[in-house]
Amino acid sequence: MENDKYWYAFAKLTKTSSAFVNRVYNYFGSIELCWHAKTYDLWKIEGLQKSQIEGFLEERKNINPEECKEYIQKRGIDFIHPEDERYPRLLRHIDNPPTGLFMLGDISLCNLERTLAVVGSRRASENAKKTLKNILSGLINTDVCIISGMAEGIDTVAHKSALENNLKTIAVIGGGFDRIYPKSNVELFNKIINGNGAVLTEYWPDVDAISWHFPVRNRIVSGLSKGVLVAEAAIKSGAMITAKLALEQGRELMCMPGLISNPNTEGIYSLIKTGASVITKTQDILDSLNWQIQSTTSIKPENDNLTEEEKLILDCISKDELTLDEIAMKTNINLSDLMVLITQMELNGKISQINGEKYMLNT
Repeated sequence: MENDKYWYAFAKLTKTSSAFVNRVYNYFGSIELCWHAKTYDLWKIEGLQKSQIEGFLEERKNINPEECKEYIQKRGIDFIHPEDERYPRLLRHIDNPPTGLFMLGDISLCNLERTLAVVGSRRASENAKKTLKNILSGLINTDVCIISGMAEGIDTVAHKSALENNLKTIAVIGGGFDRIYPKSNVELFNKIINGNGAVLTEYWPDVDAISWHFPVRNRIVSGLSKGVLVAEAAIKSGAMITAKLALEQGRELMCMPGLISNPNTEGIYSLIKTGASVITKTQDILDSLNWQIQSTTSIKPENDNLTEEEKLILDCISKDELTLDEIAMKTNINLSDLMVLITQMELNGKISQINGEKYMLNT
């Protein structure tokens, strides 16, 4: 659309917040009119500060909307704004929605009605990382989309677990695409944008990921989600900011308990005491969000030579990880016969045992 260039231009501004743009856009109803607004028109808008108006007018002098659009498109970077039908529905209804999102990857690959945000400490304990990986592995081969911020610690575990379990994932970062932070996650960034989801940011490609950007971007992480899982969090932390935002946005808040001797669980237990759901296994997430999920991977054609009992077993564990007793209950196969079948199917590489207890489908 012709007016797209003005959305690009507003995204180029560094001293003008999305709150300012939203307020001006709601007043004029046209992004073109917003960009060309006169000083006296801006003064009429309730809630705008003198410094905001002056900052916008000063920055605007040096920005050419057409050049902004051409630059981003030449870079192969996609851009989504509120007048774009691809703009996520859930984001439209939060306080201070982003007025523009740069995107690499493809958000259309993700089911935006089945989104789970995962947040937590950058210095996460090994216990928290392991527990989170186990919980997320129960979502294997489903259409659940994992959202996080691609920071060190819990964020990284969340994105990597999504990739390992054939889930789509969205990373919302606090800087531009030329300033990926942390640098250790460049490989993860590339994996996400190459067919596994999308990376989003409000920031122009050359903008550094500075500290105050992270709490600002957290409203997008929670805003994109149906529910937020806090895996580990100190009382004063970015994860607690996201938890507060989730409650304000009406999202389901869930917490993964940990060792009480760990300072990074202090925030967790504070949230639990005020009503957050306790998550110790995958099913707790599904129950909290009232989700009924099914595997997106059906039994492969090469399994056609399996017996009916073996197909029953595969069908059961394609939907969820199950113990031997749970498989027996769902299939009505005699336990001793089931043990023989399970052993044979493991040897044939059809299924695997995880954590010494449950069985999962090999993809």
